[in-house]
Amino acid sequence: MKKHKLLSIAFYVISAELVGGISALITGTFSDFFLNNQKPPLLPPAWLFPVVWVILYALMGYSAYLISSANVPAYRKNKALAVYFLQLIFNFSWSIVFFRFQLLWGGAAVIIILLLLIAVMIAVFHKIDKKAALINLPYLMWVAFATYLNVATAVIN
Repeated sequence: MKKHKLLSIAFYVISAELVGGISALITGTFSDFFLNNQKPPLLPPAWLFPVVWVILYALMGYSAYLISSANVPAYRKNKALAVYFLQLIFNFSWSIVFFRFQLLWGGAAVIIILLLLIAVMIAVFHKIDKKAALINLPYLMWVAFATYLNVATAVIN
């Protein structure tokens, strides 16, 4: 594999991981959150969340790399990557709104917008590179599950 390709992949994957890492740092610990609030049914163990997110951020970053390196006109790549970066902004802000500020319904609004943006991103990516779209399906499913957890937490609290 060419050095340029590896650097480009690393750039996209590391930048996606940084979004998650910086958001987690700003959010802080959320162990007290569930001590002070009722837990929704089906809440997984706390250790699972960082494991899943590290994998999902890597997949997101790799998919963005695939789009950036696709052999299509720049305006199509730019449109797709704009949706990618927009969903990353909502991804970044969700845990801060939900856990840090404990705005349960505000978090619900953010995560519902995020879920819609992920679906749009997958659709736009699919028109450019099917693999880039498909590797984001676990992300869509996880955020759909997180949306349930967010809304259920808001309802029971």
